[in-house]
Amino acid sequence: MQNIPSVDLRDFLSDDPKRKQKFVNEIGSVFEDIGFVALKGHFLNDQLVEELYGEIRNFFALPLETKHSYEIPGIGGQRGYVSFGTEHAKGRKEGDLKEFWHFGQYVSKDSKYASEYPENVEVKELPRFNVVGKEAYQMLEKTGVYVLRALALHLGLDEFYFDKYAKDGNSILRPIHYPPITSEPANAIRAAAHGDINLITLLMGAQGKGLQVQNHNGEWIDAIAEPDELVINVGDMLSRHTNNKLKSTIHQVVNPPRELWGTSRYSIPFFMHPVSDMKLDCLENCIDAEHPKKFEDITAGAYLYERLVDLGLIKK
Repeated sequence: MQNIPSVDLRDFLSDDPKRKQKFVNEIGSVFEDIGFVALKGHFLNDQLVEELYGEIRNFFALPLETKHSYEIPGIGGQRGYVSFGTEHAKGRKEGDLKEFWHFGQYVSKDSKYASEYPENVEVKELPRFNVVGKEAYQMLEKTGVYVLRALALHLGLDEFYFDKYAKDGNSILRPIHYPPITSEPANAIRAAAHGDINLITLLMGAQGKGLQVQNHNGEWIDAIAEPDELVINVGDMLSRHTNNKLKSTIHQVVNPPRELWGTSRYSIPFFMHPVSDMKLDCLENCIDAEHPKKFEDITAGAYLYERLVDLGLIKK
């Protein structure tokens, strides 16, 4: 049995106003409560998912020296390869037991953000790697736009409120490899407890145990999706912008039982970021006498920089 609620994006996309409102109510309620939901009816098809996982496995199976050649200094890990143990959760010194890759935004040359984003890194050993990564990026971004439209309606905003911030946003597709565990980890787990930085996260690869979500009682709940579902959660930027009306939930990826230490785990989150100049100021209609303003005004770009320093990806 699933421990997080499931919703179907096809309800929102239907021509039936009742079905559309049903989706808005369901996802809004879940995001006010635990902040995690399983989503059916997204824009990824089975063939694309299968090919993406194949390319990801091929990349992480490359020699370490080859992978390191795609680790780009000076950009805070925003594109290309990030080596094992580099990233750690905020407040922790132990590096997470993972290595990962970053695909970033694909902007037109005349976009005002073109000079702001590093170029995506081409993997010459795998001719389909970047092609498949770009297609998956764009299908996840398209899915995320519709989820944000539903949340805008739930918040009493114009349906297309987030569109202008999502277009050319600093979103990241992060294929992650959690390698086999070869010795007793010293205080380290695959991904220590954390909240995501961004607006929303769309996660591929939550079909088995490992991902856990912390509920309001401090209990850890397994977040397990069906094969055709994405897991979607609220990030800290959206939580700030809504004055914590929509909850950014702490989650972690725990180490497997010892008998499964010899296995790899792969997951592919899409971190949906707005453009850097979006103001994350608390929305006026999320502030009242019972819910005073909780957060200082800040832009998305400034907030992202602070958090990348916290994670150890940018050295001050």
